[in-house]
Amino acid sequence: MSDRPMPRLSVLDQSVSLSGASEDAAIRDTLELAHHCDALGYQRFWLSEHHGLPTIVGSAPEILMAAVAARTQHIRIGSAGVMLPHYAALKVAEQFRVLEALAPGRIDLGVGRAPGGDVRTAQALNPHATGSAEEFPQQVRDLQAWTSLPRHRGITAHPQGPHAPELWILGSSDYGAQLAAHFGLPYAFAYFFSDGQGVEQALDLYRTRYQPSERHPVPQATVCVWALAADSTEQALHHALSRERWRVDRQRGVFGPLQAPDVVAAQGFTPADWPTVDAMRRKAFVGAAAQVADKLRALAAELALDELVINTWAHQPAVRRHSYALLAREFGLAPA
Repeated sequence: MSDRPMPRLSVLDQSVSLSGASEDAAIRDTLELAHHCDALGYQRFWLSEHHGLPTIVGSAPEILMAAVAARTQHIRIGSAGVMLPHYAALKVAEQFRVLEALAPGRIDLGVGRAPGGDVRTAQALNPHATGSAEEFPQQVRDLQAWTSLPRHRGITAHPQGPHAPELWILGSSDYGAQLAAHFGLPYAFAYFFSDGQGVEQALDLYRTRYQPSERHPVPQATVCVWALAADSTEQALHHALSRERWRVDRQRGVFGPLQAPDVVAAQGFTPADWPTVDAMRRKAFVGAAAQVADKLRALAAELALDELVINTWAHQPAVRRHSYALLAREFGLAPA
């Protein structure tokens, strides 16, 4: 039995569009979920940035964060993340300093290098960018300075205040892990992107190469896992059909809103689909609450983590909220 304390739990929300509902409803559901998880005692509520996708419609996390700040009192609020090559580091620093003024001591600034969409969309977001991904380390250096120092390069990022956003590096490869280690920043690995492939190597690189910074003298790592808990294993497996259908379709280049599990069950999967579905189910954190919690605790112990970020998709918002409530109970979170 591990002597490590029970890991803290956080949330990643992606504002997933649902069949039978408009895309804007997904944004409002995000706000409801943030309020719900704040009351349950979750540590953080992170919001993703994607562009040009009909499934994941959260395209402006910095705006949504302001709305979440107005609806919550305790939970930390963050981006997971701002796709930094699309933007000027100074503007991002100013945006997050404004957010810090709205929710003092509660703002996380997670940044990533990926475009968060296809190449054409990335060019439309920043038509004047050339080699912007290669400039990512310098952007991170500038952002780290503008969010922690009064002045950098002769420029002040306003508004100033007693608190500063906490900068995180997000990634799903060794690159982000090494960059976070170099700058002495917290690191979050996107475990759910590839069902954990490469996570051990990334975390090992991050920890062994970590260079302490003033704000973060020791490495601070987490992983983001997709999980779904229900009152029974059968219920959880049924609701997970929605995401399984989406993953199968994504491999074919087909994107759309999340389908209802009853529809997916009625249509079934083809023989060609089953290898993908079976591979997902072997690694899935899906089932009754106690079962899912045991798997999550085992993962945290295996990776020596004291925090996990949970991402959950379900066609019914109430099912998603119930899953987070069940896991909060299993992990002994203290209600706000």
